[in-house]
Amino acid sequence: MPQLSDTPRRPTYPLAHATRLKPRRWPLVLRFYKGAIHNLIILPVTLHSLFTALIVYLDRHVTGNLGLPASIVPSLSIVVGLMLVFRNQTSYDRFWTGRNCAQQCATCVRNLARSFLVSATGKEQWDEDSGGLSEKEKADTEKVIKVLIAILYAIKHNLRAEYNIPPTSFSPDENGIHTFRSEYDALLPPDLVGFEDQGLGLPLQLSVIVEGYIRRGFNRGWFHGPQASQLTVQLNTLVDAYGKMETIRSTPIPVAHLIHQKQVLALFTGVLPFATVDDFGWWAVPIVGLVAFTLYGIEGIGVQLEDPFGYDKNDIKMDGIVEDTRREVMVMVEEWKLAVEGGGTQPGRGGMFE
Repeated sequence: MPQLSDTPRRPTYPLAHATRLKPRRWPLVLRFYKGAIHNLIILPVTLHSLFTALIVYLDRHVTGNLGLPASIVPSLSIVVGLMLVFRNQTSYDRFWTGRNCAQQCATCVRNLARSFLVSATGKEQWDEDSGGLSEKEKADTEKVIKVLIAILYAIKHNLRAEYNIPPTSFSPDENGIHTFRSEYDALLPPDLVGFEDQGLGLPLQLSVIVEGYIRRGFNRGWFHGPQASQLTVQLNTLVDAYGKMETIRSTPIPVAHLIHQKQVLALFTGVLPFATVDDFGWWAVPIVGLVAFTLYGIEGIGVQLEDPFGYDKNDIKMDGIVEDTRREVMVMVEEWKLAVEGGGTQPGRGGMFE
């Protein structure tokens, strides 16, 4: 069976946006951009290398006695290693938890959309002879499905501290004039009034609309009691997953730990030139630079993973997750509309809502 990276790429295959779109052309060892953290560490590595060069020059040409015993290095390296391991484990746990919660939100939207569309057939469960959906019921169902997708967009933007209803960006129209547009304004009810200026997040506000649809579906006979309860559980799970991502976003690593880690790194790489100057001479400059590159690089990875919901290359692909879910759900909506409006499926084509 061919690997995913060997198959032809199409714009509409499942998970097209959340997965890597093309195979890597260069070995990762040769990459210095697009995901690398060199821009975060170039300054401290350069400064420590220059400081080492100064120490070597003073030791060789001025004082001649700046060297320290090499045995001091293992004592400090143990502390530095423990701190970096703790930092990276904590940061990656935040990244992994955030990714799982993002997928949980998408899964809940899939489950709710599937249940809503299958149940909204226009036939009450105890009366197979009842009529089809009214226009109001069709519009209500399509509206709530769009609201489900909008919840994912709202979650993504709230985690990036991009508020307003909906978040807008400059985009040129057909005349080349830049106007404010949104990526999901068409999914929101046209009469929606936001309360973000009063402290109410848009994801929670939209979840109230979904909860109201579940209640209406129960009253219409589309959902029986246990099913309506299970749908509410799915909605609660979605809100709970969003709350966990909010916790990650709003709870950074304690500043006391960050301060001490920076100081310990600076102390270790500052002492290292004195411990290597006698044995390595000018070779101490690249050696210290390499050690600083390694240690500050590990620390830089922790910085990148600490808040995984932004736009960095190493962040969670929130845009791709949301877009893939939107495409999946909207395909189901189109098939559902064919079933309830067209009286079935197209010739020679099986439908999922028969």
